[in-house]
Amino acid sequence: QMQLVESGGGLVQAGGSLRLSCAASGIIFNVYTMGWYRQAPGKERELVARITSSGIINYGDFVKGRFTISRDNARNTVYLQMNSLKPEDTAVYYCNGRRWSDLWGQGTQVTVSS
Repeated sequence: QMQLVESGGGLVQAGGSLRLSCAASGIIFNVYTMGWYRQAPGKERELVARITSSGIINYGDFVKGRFTISRDNARNTVYLQMNSLKPEDTAVYYCNGRRWSDLWGQGTQVTVSS
């Protein structure tokens, strides 16, 4: 069964940090492009960061050097280190795996208080 399970969300004060993890199972992880997306209430889902199987990385324009995506193929896990968090980063963060189609996790809530 193909599955992505996120963890690491929570409540943090502005300026703080969080590290999200996404553990994959049932897929050949190292050939997938893995990404993080987020969706705030009333807004569309948007790309936060994406890393290809060869290590090419893209970030959403709003990241501006604050977040870092990484992957550990031995652990079938992708990470998102988020620093200098702002209240506008509050959203549900979703892990995504993409090869022939999209696989989504259930999401993890990140709340940044001012």
